[in-house]
Amino acid sequence: MDAFSDIAFFSLLIKHGSLAAAAQQIGVTPPAVSKRLAAIERRLGVRLLQRTTRRIRLTPEGETYLVEGARVMQELEALERTVSGGQAVPKGLLRVCATLGFGRKHVAPVLSRFARRFPDVEVQLHLTDRPVNLVEQGFDLQLRFGELPDARLTARLLARNRRVLCASPAYLRRAGEPASPRELAQHACLFIRESEETFGTWHLRAGARTETVKVRGPLASNDGECVFQWALDGHGILMRSLWESAPMLRSGRLRTVLPEWSLPSADIYAVFPTRSHLSAKTRALVDFLMEAFEANRLDEEGGW
Repeated sequence: MDAFSDIAFFSLLIKHGSLAAAAQQIGVTPPAVSKRLAAIERRLGVRLLQRTTRRIRLTPEGETYLVEGARVMQELEALERTVSGGQAVPKGLLRVCATLGFGRKHVAPVLSRFARRFPDVEVQLHLTDRPVNLVEQGFDLQLRFGELPDARLTARLLARNRRVLCASPAYLRRAGEPASPRELAQHACLFIRESEETFGTWHLRAGARTETVKVRGPLASNDGECVFQWALDGHGILMRSLWESAPMLRSGRLRTVLPEWSLPSADIYAVFPTRSHLSAKTRALVDFLMEAFEANRLDEEGGW
């Protein structure tokens, strides 16, 4: 097997996450996949993967081989595209990850339309609220909230996403409306437990004024839809992105709390490993997403 073929094989193995899954995709037996991986490692003189019965994990050398190998393959694709004088046709497997709620409501419908326009691309959408390592887990693209966690990644702003405090009219009639951020400490507040934020601490700003408030409440979950429903049921005040809360605010089922105060934004980005050339399939999806969310990106207030 030549080096280019080995790079493509190794990339496919990482994308599928196990020897058995890669073997099924290629159409060979798991021992055959294991034998080929061992041959590559012998040729290179290093171990590329730490293997257990349940999972595979990149070694530092394996991560370099994956990232730099992808760059080499992209440069080869660009060279062939230049020589042929044509554009590469988007095709092949494209692995995408997004958060549960946003992925289900907003990403999946866009991918449905993308699949019709690009029938040669096989898209696998993985929804999770756990941290994702794009390189190690073999994803081509991630839709994530907030700033980049890794200098090896490139991001394009997909949509503005303002967050608001809101509560049901029933709760506000019963408990009263807070007149300042400090009064939030006397209210029942509902939480979504997210790893990137300090649990129970809310940061608010009005012009040059800033307030950091420790809040507490009766209910919390790592699932945003559960917490959102608790707010609708009148259990307390919720901090939530406009992509989910806007319809309920427009209908009157929820009301904005402390509207003159702003919260840290959670803008949405399309994130992919940094490379000199994006593959045709990844470029096609990024462009498709940018077009689909254009109105939400241009709205400086993050409206949905």
